[in-house]
Amino acid sequence: MSNLGEVFGDEVVTHAYVRDVALPHGAGTLALITLDNGHDHTKPNTFGPNGLAELDAALDRVAGRDDIVAVGVTGKPFIFAVGADLKGVPLISDHADARAIGRLGHDVFRRLGELGVPSFAYYNGAAMGGGVEIGLHCTYRTISSGVPAFALPEAFLGLVPGWGGTYLLPNLIGAEKALKVVIDNPLAQNRMLKGRQAYELGIADAIFDSADFLEESLAWTARVLNGEITVTRPEVDKGKAWDDAIAMARWNLEGRLHGAAPSFTRALDLVAAAKDRSRDEGFAAEDEALADLIMSDELRAGLYAFDLTQKRAKRPAGAPDTSLARKVTKVGVVGAGLMASQLALLFARRLEVPVVLTDLDQDRLDKGVGYAHGEIDKLLGKGRLSPDKANRLKALITGSLTKDAFADADFVIEAVFEEMSVKQKVFAEVEEHVSADCVLATNTSSLSVTEMAAGLRHPERVVGFHFFNPVAVLPLLEIVRGERTGDAALATAFATGKALKKSCVLVKDAPAFVVNRVLLRLLAEIVKTVDEGTPIEVAERAAAPLGLPMPPFVLMGLVGPAIALHVNETLHGAFPDRFPLSDNLAKMVAAGKRGVYLPDFSLAPEVVAIFGGGTSPSTEEQVLDRALAALADEIRIMLDEGVVAAPEDIDLCMILGAGWPFHLGGITPYLDRSGIAERTTGRRFLAPGTASLPA
Repeated sequence: MSNLGEVFGDEVVTHAYVRDVALPHGAGTLALITLDNGHDHTKPNTFGPNGLAELDAALDRVAGRDDIVAVGVTGKPFIFAVGADLKGVPLISDHADARAIGRLGHDVFRRLGELGVPSFAYYNGAAMGGGVEIGLHCTYRTISSGVPAFALPEAFLGLVPGWGGTYLLPNLIGAEKALKVVIDNPLAQNRMLKGRQAYELGIADAIFDSADFLEESLAWTARVLNGEITVTRPEVDKGKAWDDAIAMARWNLEGRLHGAAPSFTRALDLVAAAKDRSRDEGFAAEDEALADLIMSDELRAGLYAFDLTQKRAKRPAGAPDTSLARKVTKVGVVGAGLMASQLALLFARRLEVPVVLTDLDQDRLDKGVGYAHGEIDKLLGKGRLSPDKANRLKALITGSLTKDAFADADFVIEAVFEEMSVKQKVFAEVEEHVSADCVLATNTSSLSVTEMAAGLRHPERVVGFHFFNPVAVLPLLEIVRGERTGDAALATAFATGKALKKSCVLVKDAPAFVVNRVLLRLLAEIVKTVDEGTPIEVAERAAAPLGLPMPPFVLMGLVGPAIALHVNETLHGAFPDRFPLSDNLAKMVAAGKRGVYLPDFSLAPEVVAIFGGGTSPSTEEQVLDRALAALADEIRIMLDEGVVAAPEDIDLCMILGAGWPFHLGGITPYLDRSGIAERTTGRRFLAPGTASLPA
């Protein structure tokens, strides 16, 4: 125990305060344990060795008391607890210490179910990981309807729910529902449940409004103890339903990850075995799994990625002083296509300022505004907006056939056809109508911001503002500084991006910026192998070890071959040796093919014929090796060019903009661990022990 305390030397200790509460209706006295680390909600409660020791001591004080009828656990305002303190995990270098972390959590938490009196968890706020698991050890659970985040995210990070989650949860709500929390949600970019969703899954026995949550929970507790309320739970089916849920999850995992993320497979195995194991056997298996994964490169990479998204994304490298940012009170959007309409909706929802779209065609304009209004109606129908809020948002989004509607706008973004001459013409027209300090932003995915602004009277106001599709979902925003972009425009862009709840990364004005440049180098190399004679299905499978959200040719179909070809042409113009043009891809686009697959995901014979004829096929291993070497080469060049400040920014962009897996830590840790980085470029991207086990 002392060993672990030393390893977690910087632990912010979560204290366990005990006070007696007289329950209503004469039900007796409850010992209420409140978890509180002494900080506000911005620093959530976590459990390290010392915090677990405090909880253990609190349970010592209540165990065996004959003057209490129950024990309750709750959190500080807005926060129940968000799991293990992960700061010390990268410092663990011994398998025995890693196993001890799991055993310690089990030993302390399980006491809540062994007190001799009923125990109650009152989920008053955000609960994740160990914060969820401490409640699973209790006899009963209530949850606030205001809980914003409830999750077991461990597999997403490279761990398993290791303090009871993989055993207790399926035995509480059944395998199928448990796998939604343990596997499906982490796999879906770490999706969180709301309080009501957790209640509807059967994790909590009662739900109350946040305003008087604890008071109502205590009243409910009294009625349970008095026998006025009998808590009934559906019997868990441990037969075919359990086995079918496991089989479906295993099939889904293999299709998505191809064994690339060991934490998901390990978590699934634990849930599968929970059907027949005793509690002690289940907990011991969690201890072993936790120890093995803590001592893995995948976990260290996952923690590195988590740190990037939680810290570096919130303090973008190179961003100007926020005091230089101008206030945005009205936004203009040039264009009324799908991307423009998505942007209008995002700006209106997040900034709650007037947003006006312009286009040359009334029908197209009406369609664009109508799309945004329709999406607001969908949110209303789902109960995510009140009728009043929906009406106000729709009133904010309007359309105009003339750009003089931008006269009082502070921020205008274009989302028109991806052609330099078109964008230059648009900006020249907009400049005639806007104020001198209005920021002009381009959503270009690959074109030069500097060239776009060259003919303007005020090129210092132009900034790249590159979103990723779907705009409402993907969190990355590449903010591009042109050669003459001023600090005020850049600061305004960063402040606006933050207000839009996007993670912003500063990018140099270089062809295709970061995400598209990396993805296109990968795709270009894979397409090249197909041009040489490698069957499409072989090249597609080659990237499977990367565990990407979708294989390369599926991604091409989603983006659209014409767009992929256009970006590739831009990059070929800048770097012809590294981004060769594929004549076959051009033929495919000319033939009007939207991808290599038919709707049933079989290969389209016409496309196979277009790519046929090569005489030098490669194996899957050769395709992967070539693709990774190309990525290492391109990323080293990008860093040498100063496209971003550091390798961490490349990884952040790929995780948030392309769904690059957390278990890889982005792309550079994978290239380091595999040896590709040193073999291709002569050196690693990150220091040994960063995103990997200590050397």
